[in-house]
Amino acid sequence: MVSAPIPTPNILWRKPSVVALAALPGTALGRLGEPSNASPAAWAAAGAALRMLHDAPLPPRTGRTPNQLAAELDAECAWLVTNDVLPADIVARNRRIAEGALRPWTPAFIHGDLQLAHVFVDGDAITGVIDWSEAARGDAMYDLATLTLGHPEHLRDVVSGYGSCVDLDVIRAWWSLRSLRGVRWLIDHGFDPTLPGCEVDVLRAQASRDQP
Repeated sequence: MVSAPIPTPNILWRKPSVVALAALPGTALGRLGEPSNASPAAWAAAGAALRMLHDAPLPPRTGRTPNQLAAELDAECAWLVTNDVLPADIVARNRRIAEGALRPWTPAFIHGDLQLAHVFVDGDAITGVIDWSEAARGDAMYDLATLTLGHPEHLRDVVSGYGSCVDLDVIRAWWSLRSLRGVRWLIDHGFDPTLPGCEVDVLRAQASRDQP
């Protein structure tokens, strides 16, 4: 977090497995399943901050490889179908879309869990980014996808701030991949991925878009 070239909270104190952070000014960019009140300029500022992060020197920690992700994806898809969490055709269509993210990428310094609730804004400015526990070397498009998951209407704003070298098809592939991998974890930890606008809705929308 200290090495990230974008605003982060001040560290008040830390000891093994616990870190206390100062409060950030402003409010979260939004929450999954709810409309975002942030301006298009704020979303663009989030994209610009991501570009600064992705252009920074690589951190020492390595993230998951495409092969590791593929194995996890197979296991999660099988679980979703076996436990009747989602219809098999929706899982299959999203699995096909997700394959677009499983390709070689140039490693970048990624946040790793940049959901919009982790980005704080005050007006049109980014005041800080929290929860760096998944930061590592990884695919830059994953951060862009996580930020815009469930909010595709703001993808254009984020890309305008981020600049060039954005593959929209890969971002959409990560929407499917993150959602397929996330449903079981959310259920196991007491969250409801079937709430309006959340992961299951994302998977249904992706499957509908994938229909011939």
